[in-house]
Amino acid sequence: REGKEWCEKQDDVHLNIPSWLLDHWIKDYNLKGAAEIAQASLSEAATDITVKDPKKCDYWAGELEATILPTGSLRLASAGNIADLSGFEDGQWWVQDAAAALPAKLLGDIQGKTVIDLCAAPGGKTAQLAAAGANVIALDRSAKRLEKLKENMERLKLAPQVEVQAGDGAVWQPSELVDAVLLDAPCTATGTIRRHPDVMHLKGQKDILQLCDVQARLLENAAKMLKSGGTLIYCTCSLQKAEGEQQVNSFLLNHPEFTRKPIKADEIGGVEEAVTDDGDLRVLPYHLAPQGGIDGFYVARLTKS
Repeated sequence: REGKEWCEKQDDVHLNIPSWLLDHWIKDYNLKGAAEIAQASLSEAATDITVKDPKKCDYWAGELEATILPTGSLRLASAGNIADLSGFEDGQWWVQDAAAALPAKLLGDIQGKTVIDLCAAPGGKTAQLAAAGANVIALDRSAKRLEKLKENMERLKLAPQVEVQAGDGAVWQPSELVDAVLLDAPCTATGTIRRHPDVMHLKGQKDILQLCDVQARLLENAAKMLKSGGTLIYCTCSLQKAEGEQQVNSFLLNHPEFTRKPIKADEIGGVEEAVTDDGDLRVLPYHLAPQGGIDGFYVARLTKS
């Protein structure tokens, strides 16, 4: 609209990514990294699924004509109507981006342990925890979204292992301390632009500041829920380091009783480029590029002494 000459000076990335967001990416990942993120964010996302029984991945890959990603998720060649696919109605799998499936896996063996899934709805991570044998307390402040979570657990036949609670994760506390907490905190969701391009235009700088405050309060409360020796997984689907690395570094400064438990590449299928020097995960949209990319995600694993 502002003239042919102006348009010819821009490339696709600058035309499609708002300046407030591009400036953040340049600051956090330098110019080259920002350009790669932006380019990858403009491609359409594939449909990934998580199989309830990991031992049956090969079977369902064949049944659904899917590719098994290094991280263990299945990527469908074409999805169509998800509910019509084999295994959906029987609760054998659920839709979940490969990046979103990583945090729950990093808790290791949780058979028989009690795990709180904070901000749980719609329940992808809840399902992973329950399928792994944990007793899960799924907490969310939205009663409407919790109804969807309950429906999903019923379809997946995991409802008996999930206790659903409506409440604010920044103040709610369990009756007893638990073995692990998984906090997938509210964020600007800029790692999901491939699926939700409207995020770039609905969010802004003020949202980052507001959400960082929410994340800090959730982290503070989550820390109080854990037994000594317990594990806290903090994650967001934001690409902004203010909502990831900086949030966790600030938390650790104020909580000497917590330390990082570094994540190793072999825990996520050998995707070494996603592991930071500190031992956190920083998954970027251009990772797994030969397989079609992945959502942006940040994950830190902390233990309580």
